[in-house]
Amino acid sequence: MLFEIMNVYFIMPMPGSQELRSINIAYFLYTYRWLFRTFFTLMIALGSISAFKSAKKWLPVVALIIAIMSIYFLNFIMTADKMFKQPVKLSFRNKEENKVRDSSLVICIINNDAVKGYPIQFMAYHHQVQDTVGGKPLIITYCSVCRTGRAYEPIVNGHHEVFRLVGMDHFNAMFEDATTRSWWRQSTGEAIAGLLKGKVLREAESMQISIKKLFELYPSATIMQSDEASIIHYDSLRKFERGLDLSKLTRTNSLSWEKKSWIIGIQIDSSSKVYDWIKLKKQHIINDRIGETPVFLALSADGESFAAFLRPELSENFKIKNDTLFSNGAVYDFSGRCLNDPSKQLTRVKAHQEFWHSWKIFHPNSVRYQ
Repeated sequence: MLFEIMNVYFIMPMPGSQELRSINIAYFLYTYRWLFRTFFTLMIALGSISAFKSAKKWLPVVALIIAIMSIYFLNFIMTADKMFKQPVKLSFRNKEENKVRDSSLVICIINNDAVKGYPIQFMAYHHQVQDTVGGKPLIITYCSVCRTGRAYEPIVNGHHEVFRLVGMDHFNAMFEDATTRSWWRQSTGEAIAGLLKGKVLREAESMQISIKKLFELYPSATIMQSDEASIIHYDSLRKFERGLDLSKLTRTNSLSWEKKSWIIGIQIDSSSKVYDWIKLKKQHIINDRIGETPVFLALSADGESFAAFLRPELSENFKIKNDTLFSNGAVYDFSGRCLNDPSKQLTRVKAHQEFWHSWKIFHPNSVRYQ
């Protein structure tokens, strides 16, 4: 029973477990779990001979019942993929048929003129959705304890891989591939344990945006609809989407640079920078550079949709008004399309909303924007 507790403890959000650098121990226990189980079962069998010879025969019976109930709970109820299940039916609807609130936030994926939105309220429960966008297979992920979404190409060594949620490390979701049983980190796409340790999944471009804003920019977009089998779980995540959840793991700090404060993180090559959400809400646009790369970060008038782009020139600064971007006589919409020159398009930069405690753990050398 103690082994089964340890097998779960290191990869689930239990007291103290996520502060430990214990991924190697956790993976060792998990990999050789059937050897441990066989060994301890033999010990129980051998010990039961003398145990049942005692006057208090009810003691080993009670102990065995408690052990069996605990083992069942830890392996069939407490595991991550049993607690957070994949959609039974994945369905999408266009603007006219969409049933998700316009104010809801989605992780938006654009590929080959196909645009799909995955509501954060749903993704925070499922943690991952395996789908195809514009002909490209993708795994769209979300970790509610880190408050961040990522999309990856599930291609490993040329093979289309299938993943399952296995637990978490340092409060970030981990996925296990079906072929090598390696463990992959959600926020970086890196394999952190197993045969493929060190490999990194290719990240697909995504953006966080409200459904209303998404349809303004891309009228032909489609939105993932609720899975009937999971509706009971979605209801509890409505507050999370707005940062109103009071749970210790998913609540939001109201001040800047606290553990659960919201930030926007951007990484370009080996350089990364982090931006305070509260400051962005005040300014709505920030012209900056990451390393030697000039960029700007913009926040929509809705106070929730954001996007980051390269600045064509270091000296070229952008302004924003009514979600329209201006620079040197050029006018762009919030997607980066030039409104007075169709041949011009701003280059989008991957930018992610995240809790501060999560970003700084996985990007320790990131520079704060002041």
